[in-house]
Order: sequence, then structure tokens, then C-alpha cells
Amino acid sequence: MPYVYIKTFGCQMNVYDSGRMRDILLQQGYEQTEDPEKADVIIVNTCHIREKASDRIFSELGLYAPLKKANPDLIIVVAGCVVQAEGEEFLRKAKPADIALGPVSYHLLPEKIEQVRLARKNGNKEQSRLLSAYFDGAEKFGCLPKTFGRQNACAYLAIQEGCDRFCSYCVVPYTRGQEYSRGSAEILSEAEEIIRKGAKDITLLGQNVNAWHGKDESGKEHTLGWLLRKVAELDGLERLRFVTSYPSDMDDDLIAVFGENEKIMPYLHLPVQSGSDKVLRAMNRRYTRSEYLDIIGKVKATRPDIAISSDFIVGFATETDKDFQDTLDLVDEVKFASSFSFKYSPRAGTVGATLSGQVPEEVKGERLTILQAKLQQYQEEFNAPFAGKVVKVLFEGAAKQAGEYVGHTPYMQTVTAQSSDDLTGKLLDVYITAAGLNGLKGKIEF
Repeated sequence: MPYVYIKTFGCQMNVYDSGRMRDILLQQGYEQTEDPEKADVIIVNTCHIREKASDRIFSELGLYAPLKKANPDLIIVVAGCVVQAEGEEFLRKAKPADIALGPVSYHLLPEKIEQVRLARKNGNKEQSRLLSAYFDGAEKFGCLPKTFGRQNACAYLAIQEGCDRFCSYCVVPYTRGQEYSRGSAEILSEAEEIIRKGAKDITLLGQNVNAWHGKDESGKEHTLGWLLRKVAELDGLERLRFVTSYPSDMDDDLIAVFGENEKIMPYLHLPVQSGSDKVLRAMNRRYTRSEYLDIIGKVKATRPDIAISSDFIVGFATETDKDFQDTLDLVDEVKFASSFSFKYSPRAGTVGATLSGQVPEEVKGERLTILQAKLQQYQEEFNAPFAGKVVKVLFEGAAKQAGEYVGHTPYMQTVTAQSSDDLTGKLLDVYITAAGLNGLKGKIEF
């Protein structure tokens, strides 16, 4: 039996894609292994969202080069956004790699593996290293297997891919292509299958997930609010979420869902990036500070206990001290429950990389430190009141500490609890004994 080892970098969509690559090869008779030395095929699924992403991949590939010398039949596949962004140049530099697949062409994996094996057998060196990087979301999703391997309690389901927004700092439109929405029947069928295979918590995924639109069986067009209601009707599903949303696509129907269905978790990840209107314009974000705050106000009015999460980019081109203060003021107003924040990293091929007024690295670093301190303050304030309360926690598996298990609250807080029994996949009442910046400690309520 051949074995496949998969290493995943980056976002939730990459986690989903790695799972689907696994499913493709399972149908071909492979078994997944956690030991790269045992593998017949190694897949490295890459992310290009940050600077020097390809350097990290070359470092990873360097770990596998000795394995290839020891096993000449080993095939190394590099998939994902770095391949799409760098194309032939990447394959030229990535010497250990045999196959390079963009994120919208990995359904061709079995075909490419067979081509490499045949080329090796025939001594054809030119065909023994292959690149496939093009955009066709309909073909990709249409070719994926309809069956899945066993699912974790928490699973991802991609419903939309690509982005048409062209934010001036972002490479996604160039690595994932134009927006493509999967059909509702296809999504519901996949949701039923992953629930049958063990999922209790599903997160619907998309680079711009709330731009999803699709038709029902009668041909009527719908948006994400409708789809969430349909998925929530499925038996066996306990929890439902969606990421990542674009502020301008948060329509009133989608906001209303938070107050209608208990399966829709009180958690919304809504990237703002900056609190300055000037910087938002430079980023080509198509909303204003006040419009963002208006959306947050509507969401909180619909679901007062909701946890709001966001993304921030510090030090984008032209950002002044005043612009940065606007971001700090916005954080004080919203009081985010969690967040991701980064220094601006110019990406080749984007408009942002060509703008004048680039902020010095030391200034970016200073501002990031200040922002993260404030964000951490509000994250601690959000978590603190949970100490002494009983919360429903869905456990996903063993924690790093022996005898502990890790899960999440409806608000996406991490919870660890000790147990002599295996808690994986169980939804339990947990008494919270301690709350901190990075999560909660709990005791199982029997």
C-alpha cells in the first residue's frame, strides 16, 4: 500500500485543500502517514500571503531532499499559492520537487503522479518534473471525489474561491483567481457527507465567503444567509460558522441569521485592516470606517453576545501617526474578542508594493507592538467573565499536555480540560476554572 504525507502551511482554505488532496489519493489506494520517511508521495501545500513564503517552502523541501536520495521512487509535490504566484520560476528553483500544482488544479494530482512515474520509467527527464497552474474553479470542484475520509469533529467546507476585490496589498486574486461560487446542491451534499463521516462543527470557507451566491432547485438566486439556513437544517450538525467575510458584503439578511438559529455560532471574523479612511482608500478597501462600525453595530444589536474577530495590517504605505491612532481608536470602540495583526509586507505584483510613502520597518514594528498590546487587553477582557461559568465545549482531540483535551466554545475560545476518558468529538458542559489571554481552562461537568 502506498503512503502519502501532507504538510500544510497557511489558511483554513489550505487545510481544506490538503484534506481533499488526501481524499483524492485515498481513492487511488493510498493511506495517509504522519511519517515522511514512510511516504511514497510527499505533498507540501503552500501559502503566499506573507513575504518570504517561498523561502520557507525551500527550507521545508530541504528536509525531504535526503529522503529522495534514499528512495529514488519518492515523488515530492508542491501545491498551493506559492506555485501559482511563481510558476515556472518556482519549479526551476525547487530542485527536490517533481510536481508543482496551483490551488485550483490539484484535482489533477493522480494524473500528474502517473505522468512522472511513466517519465521516470522511460528515462524522459523533461517530463519527470511537471507544473500545472491555471484557474477553473468549476473544473476543480467538479472533479473532486464525492466521498471523504474520516472527518474531525470540526471540519471545513469550501463554498467559494477567489476574489474580485483586488485590495492593493493582496495576492489572492492572482493566486486563487476570480470569484467562483459552488452550487448549493453540491455544497449541501458535501455537508451531509462530512457530517456522516464525523463532523459536528462546520465552517463554510471562501476568500470572500459572503460574496457567495447560488441557485436553488427552482433556479432562484440566493446569497449566504439563505445557504446558512439550509446547512443548519441538516441532521447531526451542532455548530455552523463562516470565514472570511468582506465588510461590504455583510447584508442585512446575513446579519439576521445570527439571531435566528442556535446552530449559527456567535462568532464573526470581519477584517477591517485599518481604522483610517485614507489608508483604507490606499488599500482599495471598498468601505469607510463609519460603514464598518455601522455593520458591527447591526451585528451586535442582532446578537449582543457575539465575539467579533478581525485582521489588521500595520504600516501600510502612507500610514501616518494620525492614521495609526485612528486604528487604535477603532479598536477601543469595537473591543475585539480576538484578532490577527501583522506588519505590512509588500508583495510583488501588487499595487501596494509600488506606492510611495512606504513606512520604515522600525516604525512598523513599534506600531505593531502598541496595537497588539491593546488587542490583547480586549481579548483578556472578553475571556475573563467566563471564569466561574459553565460553557458548552466541542472537543476536537488530545492537547499537548498528557491527559488533557482541547476544544472550543461557541465564541471560538480554546478550552483545555483534563479527562481520563477520550473526549474527542464530544460536546460537553465545562466549568471554566481560569481564563487568560490565550484561552480557558475547564473542568468537565458530569
